[in-house]
Amino acid sequence: MRRRLAGVLAAVAVDAGLLRRRREYRLLVAGQAISDLGSMITLVAIPVQTFQITGSSVAVGLLGVAEFVPILGLALLGGALADAFDRRRLVMLAEAGALVVVGGLVANALLPEPQLWVLYVAAALIAACTAIRRPPLDALMPRLVERDELKSASALQWAVHNLAHMAGPAIGGVLIATAGAAVTYTADLVTFAVSLVALAAMRTPPPPERQALGLRAIGEGLRYAGSRQELIGTYVIDINAMFFGMPMALFPALAERYGGGAVVGLLYAAPSAGAVVATLSSGWSRRVHHHGRAVVLAAASWGVAIVGFGLAAELWLALLCLAAAGGFDAISGIFRATIWNETIPDRLRGRLAGVEMISWSSGPLLGNAEAGFASALVGLRTSVVAGGVMCVLGSVVLAAALPRLWGYDSRVTA
Repeated sequence: MRRRLAGVLAAVAVDAGLLRRRREYRLLVAGQAISDLGSMITLVAIPVQTFQITGSSVAVGLLGVAEFVPILGLALLGGALADAFDRRRLVMLAEAGALVVVGGLVANALLPEPQLWVLYVAAALIAACTAIRRPPLDALMPRLVERDELKSASALQWAVHNLAHMAGPAIGGVLIATAGAAVTYTADLVTFAVSLVALAAMRTPPPPERQALGLRAIGEGLRYAGSRQELIGTYVIDINAMFFGMPMALFPALAERYGGGAVVGLLYAAPSAGAVVATLSSGWSRRVHHHGRAVVLAAASWGVAIVGFGLAAELWLALLCLAAAGGFDAISGIFRATIWNETIPDRLRGRLAGVEMISWSSGPLLGNAEAGFASALVGLRTSVVAGGVMCVLGSVVLAAALPRLWGYDSRVTA
């Protein structure tokens, strides 16, 4: 019986031994987990503080627009830089910049009357730093493991990432409700310091063969992405799911219905809790080869779970539906990342990571704005349910329109 149970656990559990075997990968994951923890604390604090000042879900949703503009403008540049310079140092510079911005949030929170415009500017500047940080970070990981370890590495990163995204909002919600915004932002400052130490300790491979900067280099990356329907498919499937089915801008308002400000952190944390469960038990994904189908089905399932969240009358059921949504999003993320890492040459990886960043960030950021405006027109719950339905329908339509994504098979696709 014990042997059979051990066999089942081995079949479904993620390969955590990768952290033991690969020192540089371990340092990368640990440092970024701490950084993500702090970033999620701030992710909760900024919209909660915005809602406290304005009382408007539209104002909270517009934070997504403020974040989207610099990401759209800088993500491709960040990708080009990642293919031309040392990726680890680029990540460190971007994190140092974000640290300065969070310091400004602390100063604003200490004012007798915190300024709303500072929150929008800070959100935009943090997004700008993220646009420079994420492409080299995403491009660095595949160079730290072997090709046959990519799926496990992606799953582990998702697991640790979502542990941070689960704990960070819960901590942020409690801190901002009990200790105030200044203390909450200060906690993020501490995590940046830890992350920078981990990055400094890494011994990363030498930079890739230097690529020329400029529009021609960026254009090469865009042309490559356009030549691979399976890549384009992963982008648009995720954009559809997040644009229509992303209700996070409504969490501060919905929290008041479920029990007040202390609940908002739970709403933000619930999707990541589900993602943690999904990724820690993702060993089964090693036996799945039709990655595109997994992406489509997981995205549609996210939409179904969001519909359930919109209909849930009790807090426990709402949290369960959000956790289920987060689990399906994590499954989609594992297979999207695997398709990216299996198909993109290393010399283009930074530029394609910039394209990927636009895809996975534009949906949630613009989706938050869409949710804010939709809720003002049709109400909170109706906007959530309608968004989930649109997510499901869009997934079906896009799968039919992108046959190479649906038919992608890692055993035969180079």
